[in-house]
Amino acid sequence: MSHTPHELHDEFPEAGDILHKLKIENTHFQRLSEHYHDVNREIHRIESGVEASSDERSEDLKKQRLVLLDEIGKMVREAA
Repeated sequence: MSHTPHELHDEFPEAGDILHKLKIENTHFQRLSEHYHDVNREIHRIESGVEASSDERSEDLKKQRLVLLDEIGKMVREAA
């Protein structure tokens, strides 16, 4: 499969060490990160034409991704 856009290391390129530390030490962050990864992969499959979806489902997933990204971003900023 090709590179999946919007991976966390792409969204926060300057925070690689912080992302790694949070994934190891913070179970809430681990869950958020895994959920973000799952949602992002599903969006990528839909946009790549691998998986069919309604426009409504696609938009809902994108909104979920943004909410997760906001929460993850807040945690990254607080850990910095």
